[in-house]
Amino acid sequence: MITWLIIGTTAAVSFLAFQNVALMEKLQFNAAQIVHRKHYYRLISHAFVHVSWTHLIVNMLVLFFFGRNVENYFSYFFGNKGEFYFVILYLGGMLVSNVWSLIKHQNDYYYNAVGASGAVSAVLFTFIFLDPWEKLYLFAIIPIPGIVFGVGYLIYSYQMSKRKMDNVAHDAHFLGAVFGFVFPIILNPELFKRFIELLPNF
Repeated sequence: MITWLIIGTTAAVSFLAFQNVALMEKLQFNAAQIVHRKHYYRLISHAFVHVSWTHLIVNMLVLFFFGRNVENYFSYFFGNKGEFYFVILYLGGMLVSNVWSLIKHQNDYYYNAVGASGAVSAVLFTFIFLDPWEKLYLFAIIPIPGIVFGVGYLIYSYQMSKRKMDNVAHDAHFLGAVFGFVFPIILNPELFKRFIELLPNF
């Protein structure tokens, strides 16, 4: 239910921002505006706007496929608090994923970022943490165990962040993913023991 609500809200706000440049500029992440002009709402609003339909659809598809499963897991492990914790996971992914950008670009009024990638990465890695051997499909074709995909994703995001070869916020992907992995452990440290037990014994 929460996953559908997030997808619907994000799609609606992104659609409005596609038609209205002023709205896009007001909602996007801008560290200098946040730090110096106290536009704190941008820490959250940026995740509800996207640069293109492709950007929006990819993020929402990933959230659709994995968010519902994480909601179910949270309901199983945390009962009535499951939905609340899922919201905290998503919001936490938004905030944590941009910590480095907030520090690095706090005096750069020309740096802007949009998209839910950090929050979606958090949801994806919570899923991997809770079900590490479930298959994920690379390029929607190649089946890879979640734990293998996760390690590769972290290495790729870290390397691309260092190289700065494109306009993708790889550091946000990396930080969001790490938060998603750690968050369930914060809620219940016993889940880490469960994760270790799911790994093979060498």
